[in-house]
Amino acid sequence: MQRLYTLRRNKIRLKQHYKNMIKSWLIIGGVTLLVAMAANFVTPSDRKWFNRLRPSWLTFEFAIPFIWITIFICGAWSAYIAWENSKNWLLMGLYLLLEIVTIAYTPVMFRLRSLKIGTLIGATGAVIGLLLTLTVFPISGWAALLLVPYILWSPIGTYTTWEMMKLNPQDG
Repeated sequence: MQRLYTLRRNKIRLKQHYKNMIKSWLIIGGVTLLVAMAANFVTPSDRKWFNRLRPSWLTFEFAIPFIWITIFICGAWSAYIAWENSKNWLLMGLYLLLEIVTIAYTPVMFRLRSLKIGTLIGATGAVIGLLLTLTVFPISGWAALLLVPYILWSPIGTYTTWEMMKLNPQDG
């Protein structure tokens, strides 16, 4: 009987050890970083194609990387809060889907040389972002609030691509 008690106690300690071994924020942050790195798979000719389409009124382009870094940090923080409050894998899948769609914008649009595809991907991300925010809100108001930068910026980026498509119909 004593041995059974000791085995159970050791099993509980082992579970607690593994539970505390890797923090959820570290996993969420790591996945966010790994997926975000996929955006770097563009060739110099892809960049050259896009740069030739850039309108003169696109003066805020220098700020776009900083905006997206902020959005991704807020998104990862939101995912962490949502996970800690729900332990819902389906919800984490929705966060991952949003990041994959968001990251796919540049490499897919550049590779296909299609502003129409870029606009479609951007609009898809905006819809997923809104649905995610509405899904997360009952779980945590803070997690939903951290998604607001995405909800605000994503339509701006999508609209910009749509306007570029109208200015460059041959590359639509």
